[in-house]
This record gives sequence, C-alpha cells and structure tokens, in this order.
Amino acid sequence: MTGVEAQSVEAHLEVPSLEVRGLAYAYPDGTQALYGVDLTIGRGERVALLGPNGAGKTTLVLHLNGILHGGLGEVRVGGLAVDPKDKATLREIRRRVGIVFQDPDDQLFMPTVREDVAFGPANLGVRGADLDRRVRDALGRVGMLEVADRPPQHLSFGQRRRVAVATVLAMEPEILVLDEPSSNLDPASRRELAEILFSLDVTVLMVTHDLPYAAELCPRSVILSGGVITADAPTFDVLTDTGLLRTHRLELPFGFDPTATAR
Repeated sequence: MTGVEAQSVEAHLEVPSLEVRGLAYAYPDGTQALYGVDLTIGRGERVALLGPNGAGKTTLVLHLNGILHGGLGEVRVGGLAVDPKDKATLREIRRRVGIVFQDPDDQLFMPTVREDVAFGPANLGVRGADLDRRVRDALGRVGMLEVADRPPQHLSFGQRRRVAVATVLAMEPEILVLDEPSSNLDPASRRELAEILFSLDVTVLMVTHDLPYAAELCPRSVILSGGVITADAPTFDVLTDTGLLRTHRLELPFGFDPTATAR
C-alpha cells in the first residue's frame, strides 16, 4: 500500500458511521417530535438509545435512512448526506442503514427463510453465486443456516428475530439499528441474540427500554427525551445516576444492580 492509499484508508476510518446535526422535525399535524438533535456515532461503536415513550426515538431512527425527511438539520451516514432528492445516494444509504423492527413479522413475508434473506440484496441487483454467498453468510452469522428452506412462520419468535437480523446483514450494512431487540424473548433466546450481536463487526444503535440489555451490549448510552438529547455517557454512568433515570422515566428492573454486572 502506498502512502497516499494509507492516508485514504485512514481518512475513511475516521469518518463516523453516523452524524446528526441540528435535526428538528414536526409531523404534518403540527406535533413537534425533535427539537434539534446532535449525535455522532463512530465506526464499530455499540450505542443504546434510551428514553421514555413519545421521546422521539422512532422519529430519529426513521430519519437515518430517509423514511422521514423535510425538517431542519442534517443526517450523514458514513459521510453521505441523507437527501431524499438524491435517489442514487439514498439507495446506498438505505443499504448502509439496516433497521431490524421490533416485530420480525414486519420483515418476513416470503415463502422461505432463504428467499426473505435474499430479497434485499436481490433488489440491489445481486445475483448468482454472490447472492448465494450473502444469504449463506448472513444466516450463518445468526446461527440459522439449517432453517434456510423452512417457512418463517414455522419458526419460533426468537428464531424469526434472528432471521430478521440476517435479512439486514445480507445487505452488508454499516449501521445495524435494532428496535427493542430483546422484547418477547425467553431468557435463552435473549442470551443467544446477545452473543450474535457481540460477534458482529458493524456499528450498532439499539433502541431499548431494557436497561440490563443496554448494560450488557452497549458501552455507551444516549437518552432522548422531549425531542432532545439529554444525556450521552458511558452506560454504567447513565444507569447508576438514579436522578437522571427518574427524571426521564427510566427504571431499572427490581434486583438489577449495574455495579454488579459492569464489564
């Protein structure tokens, strides 16, 4: 590698996965959801997005790949500006930002698991051996390769959630956004998903009310409350600040002690 190439790679690595600057948004009925959000997430970080219901978390997430737009401010993904008028760039941004919804049935609609995982990259024009590789690799990363030819509706809820993650991984995203990933999971499925998320080499933004899961998976936590970022700190610091949690209607489950589980 030449010196110029090395500098180019280094510069690329320094570009954050996500930059949000002054993001404000009001819905058509006049409801103001975001009041000027600033957030930067570096490559490879795992960040929990916490906050009470109605805080603006979903609104923020839907701006990351241009589903919502038209307010003030700027969103950049890997240095690319999210601009709904630039269709080519928006297509690339939607590949880079993979959203795993709370209900996996919102993402699984094809006759077989294999077809569900292939759907996204096939729409990008991926074909043949490359498509097969993406499907195989994505299912392998979530431990679901053996169910590739089964109908998704025949799987358990936890298995469907892992397949939903695979549908996003097949797009080879830069950012994996998870909406309440631990909801409705039994303890074994919850642990298995955590192990999978630990193994991934992507940037993770996890929207959750599950504070122990945030403590387990995300070194950094951000609180969004009332449409603004009110805290951005190490997860341990956030979860041990009882006044901060109380102010923003966040509660640790009975018996959970962050100091006893700190990594």
